[in-house]
Amino acid sequence: MARELRIEISDEAYEALQHAAAARHVAAEDYAEQILDADLTRARFLDGARSVIAEHGDAFTARYGRPAAPSTSAA
Repeated sequence: MARELRIEISDEAYEALQHAAAARHVAAEDYAEQILDADLTRARFLDGARSVIAEHGDAFTARYGRPAAPSTSAA
């Protein structure tokens, strides 16, 4: 089920939204919807990743060890 969300943004933010949407050949409202959906999807993914790490991180480290320290020398 789709829901309608009404928000207020500054004139500067709306102008930036219009320019970004025009560059992608979509309406400003559609572009805002796409950005919001992508941001929420990313947040859900990161929450899930944190949960997996919290639950399985110690077992993973015990089996595979810690990552090697980054090299400071240039290749």
